[in-house]
Amino acid sequence: MEERKSDLTTFTVNQLPDRTIRHEGREYLFFSGTSYLGMSQNPAFRQLVTGAIEQYGTSYGSSRNGNVELAVYAEAEAKLARRVGAEAALTLSSGMMAGQVVVQHLRARHTQFVYGPQTHPALWHESTVELPTTSFTDWMAQLPAQLDALPPGPVAILINSVDALRSAYYDFTWIAGLPTGQDITIVVDDSHGLGLLHGGSGIWPELIQKPGIRVLVTASLGKAMGLPGGVIFGDTDRLTALRRTAFFGGCSPIPPAYLAAYCRADEVYQQAYSQLKENIKLAEALLDKTALFSHAKGYPIFYTERDDLYPFLLEHGILAYSFAYPTPQSPANTRLVISAYHTFGDIQKLANALYTYLF
Repeated sequence: MEERKSDLTTFTVNQLPDRTIRHEGREYLFFSGTSYLGMSQNPAFRQLVTGAIEQYGTSYGSSRNGNVELAVYAEAEAKLARRVGAEAALTLSSGMMAGQVVVQHLRARHTQFVYGPQTHPALWHESTVELPTTSFTDWMAQLPAQLDALPPGPVAILINSVDALRSAYYDFTWIAGLPTGQDITIVVDDSHGLGLLHGGSGIWPELIQKPGIRVLVTASLGKAMGLPGGVIFGDTDRLTALRRTAFFGGCSPIPPAYLAAYCRADEVYQQAYSQLKENIKLAEALLDKTALFSHAKGYPIFYTERDDLYPFLLEHGILAYSFAYPTPQSPANTRLVISAYHTFGDIQKLANALYTYLF
């Protein structure tokens, strides 16, 4: 099969994309990015952040392990843990840092790493790793034999919570079949699930809690949640150990104003989540009939193999997601991203352009 390459013009702009984006004097509907709940441009949320900046400033230039503690961190982390149903949460400056704090901690324990397909670079223990090229279903079937072949010692299974590139859900029932005699930690990157799956709780409710199996979930807060930081969910003992590492102590924390805004934003998040669900329902009704897309029902991403759709939509005033990921050498990935900030009219215009493309 011929490899799909991306060779696209970069849009250099002077404003943060909302439901529209302007480039060289022309306005485009924006169906890209990862602001699934539209929080980055949500007026009510921005007002909460602005108010919190008056109290906390724009950043906090200190270690979380210093001799001064801001109470808002513990408050927000407790709230995040309750949101997903985990015992505890720990926030960091980014999703990448959240993943690396976990991975470096596991490396120090001489852990053997087993990766699932397309595992995000935030969970890589080296600058490059060899990821499975099989489907997720085949990977699940091969996992028991792969674990049996490992020498004795701690093992970490690292995987994404969802296939956000191709809009597909993953099955986590395989956790129930893991052997309890091994020292196994499961690490799941939920960057594209937190705020979306299971009413906004993310993947945690789906992860089977099995005696002897440790589960940690990491995520970027900069996608659906609209916060410039990352988070780790897990049991209190392991998160306490992570907090004591040099990786955690040496990194700058998430700006406290954003966490203060998060603590006050329940209604804002709920309204955005409800709007996103309505937008997805309309998009499914209008786009699924085109047979152009792979799409996990209820998820805001519509993936297509038809990379020529990108320039066509661009001509019709619509900017889709289409570029090589996660490296410039990776194959192209073309998809449409639905957000809470889209209007029904935006989605209808998108559908009309797709019908024109087909007919």
